[in-house]
Amino acid sequence: MNLGSTSNPAFSNYFWNDPSRSGAKMTVGGILFKSLMCILVIAALTVMIWRLYVNGTDVKWFTTGGMIGAIVISLIISVRKQWAHILVPLYTLAKGCFLGGITTYAYAKFPEIPFQAVGVTIVTFFVMLLLYQTRIVLVTKQLRSVIITAATSIFITYLISWILGFFGIKVFIWGTSWAAIAFNIIAAIFASLSLLLDFDFIERHKNKSPKYMEWLATWGLLVTIIWLYAEILRLLKKFAIRF
Repeated sequence: MNLGSTSNPAFSNYFWNDPSRSGAKMTVGGILFKSLMCILVIAALTVMIWRLYVNGTDVKWFTTGGMIGAIVISLIISVRKQWAHILVPLYTLAKGCFLGGITTYAYAKFPEIPFQAVGVTIVTFFVMLLLYQTRIVLVTKQLRSVIITAATSIFITYLISWILGFFGIKVFIWGTSWAAIAFNIIAAIFASLSLLLDFDFIERHKNKSPKYMEWLATWGLLVTIIWLYAEILRLLKKFAIRF
């Protein structure tokens, strides 16, 4: 396994092996600024969609359209990395619609849960950053391989269950059984661990890769953070329903 690989597709070596090595370089500050702007846009879209829901608008199309749009845009980014400065903002809008939809549905039934999910996500992010910066957890080749394998398996499971849903087949992971809760806990754990790989990759390439790669790094962080938030939100909902 190459030391530059990660469970997050946005951080694969493919994106970083650019022949151009001149000009401004990718910086951590640039990534943080772009990531913060994208997160603020997602938050604004979530509020907008909630207001539409309150006014009687069916927001399921925002959720479905946002999810499909995010997948399509991610696939395009995978083969057109030079378009990242355009595609990542579009990805942000798509994910904003998706998160706005799922957050609205959760808030309608359990008003406190979205805020709890945001809080847990933020705390988890900084805990993982602290673990990485202090080297309490070392990103080794073995750890990287485990996280990549687990994250890929989780993604495939979600994809298959989503496809089966079109045929009226409901997979257990969407329920509130203990098995479904256990799956969500495992998914949340590996989403958290994926942050370690993202931090590691950014550190390896900061001040080396071309400036436009900041958009790709931003995309990578968004993919992981949104995955983590969605898992935590889903898990809290299941706990609220069950208990």
